[in-house]
Amino acid sequence: MFNADRAAEVIEFIELLHLTGDFYGQQFKLFDWQKEIICDVYGTVNNRGYRQYQYAYLEVAKKNGKTEMTSALAIYHLVCDAPGGQIYCCAAEREQASLVYKAAKQMIEQDVELSKLLRVVDSKKEIHNDATGTYLKVLSAEAYSKHGINPTVVIFDELHAQPNRDLWDVMTFGSGSARKEPLYWIITTAGDDPDRKSIGWEIHEKAQKIISGEIEEPNFYAKIYGVPVDTADIFDEQVWYQANPSLGLSIDIEKLRQESQSAKNSERVERLFRWLRLNQWVQLKKIGWLPLTLWDKTQGSWSVDTLVGRYCYLGLDLSSTTDLTAIALLFPPQAGFDEWRCIFKAFVPAEKMRERVARDHVPYDKWVDAGYLIATDGNAVDYELVQKEIESCARKYKVKFVCADKWNSLMLTQALAKKGIKTIEIPQTMDGMSPGMKELERLMRSGEMSHDINPLARWCFGNVIIATDGNENIKPMKNKSIERIDLIVALIDAMSAAIKLENKKSVYEERGIRMA
Repeated sequence: MFNADRAAEVIEFIELLHLTGDFYGQQFKLFDWQKEIICDVYGTVNNRGYRQYQYAYLEVAKKNGKTEMTSALAIYHLVCDAPGGQIYCCAAEREQASLVYKAAKQMIEQDVELSKLLRVVDSKKEIHNDATGTYLKVLSAEAYSKHGINPTVVIFDELHAQPNRDLWDVMTFGSGSARKEPLYWIITTAGDDPDRKSIGWEIHEKAQKIISGEIEEPNFYAKIYGVPVDTADIFDEQVWYQANPSLGLSIDIEKLRQESQSAKNSERVERLFRWLRLNQWVQLKKIGWLPLTLWDKTQGSWSVDTLVGRYCYLGLDLSSTTDLTAIALLFPPQAGFDEWRCIFKAFVPAEKMRERVARDHVPYDKWVDAGYLIATDGNAVDYELVQKEIESCARKYKVKFVCADKWNSLMLTQALAKKGIKTIEIPQTMDGMSPGMKELERLMRSGEMSHDINPLARWCFGNVIIATDGNENIKPMKNKSIERIDLIVALIDAMSAAIKLENKKSVYEERGIRMA
């Protein structure tokens, strides 16, 4: 059911306020898209006359006015809610959580009556309505208490940035259950979450399913403004409106034109443009090597069986026995296919695997069940099992060299040598790894390389963080990559050897003879 009076009350209240920021002092005039959301959330009621929606999810690109609208709603609840209300502004960091509070404070300071009614305690980032006992407080994931929380309204700002789900669970699970009309606003942009493990992605995915009708949850309202990742031309101006409902109103289209031009000239800027302006979950690490979209585009459609009997380079990245050990088999172009191909194998100690699954929610167990990962007994990788796997690969494929860092691999490479399997050392330095990494990037971008389906390798690819030097050399940084990158290091080792040992094509074979 729809109660027009309830919706109108909220809109009329907000439009008595004044804006902050770039539009400081101007009368608050809600845009049509904002009015639509407010009408839906506050005007839709159940058969008892209470608000139907307890959760309101709004995902929209930066600079579309979501903080202003949220701050105005916070003031509405401070003034108009029943006595004893508790309003919480939540975010990953206290500074982010304070944005709604600061905008609300500035709106109050511009209104004589509100300044009399509401008491601002700036040192604590609190606003109190002493007449009703209702208050607003700021909470962050950095510091919060579970005690005394019985919210009427919770505002989650930029949910995608939450470091874990703890604050979300505290604020939503069971809290507010004694209230007649609790309301949880989730207002966010897209996130940078390639592994799809965050609470931000979880709620985003839930909202998508509600919008599409895949699931039903009558108390959950969802609105997402965004540009599809795979199907849209990001430089088409008409597409920009899908993520920016305020474009042409509070956002100058000329600004986006300038940013889009910069995005054409820089992959780094393109990533930011997609994320912040087009509201895309871009599947990349902020300071990573290459976007996961590139990995996904280079997934091969061939069968692993087509590689049997073909020659290859075997990259090996040995762990310190307690985490992943990786093998990458890299097949140069040869009879039967004219592109580079790679496949992977990996090992993990079973006991450590269970710890990681429980502690970090890394789905090692699922990867084991699916055959992408081999769990070895105990709390350390079984190097004898790794050796047997390499020997098995040498029988199945024509392994030209095992390519590995000498660190921690001397005994294994000596054992392989006795079996007639040759090894080559790949120094884990700029000089040792940069040529291989750059060649991998070139081949992937040009469509000259593909890989098999492997979610574990994909996860490692997204985890790679690089170091650079003054000569634009690069290398992966294991000590800076928060999660594992072992499968990709093994691939880099294999390519680093391959580009040294493969016969180079003549420049004329590469581009043909140019006529003057």
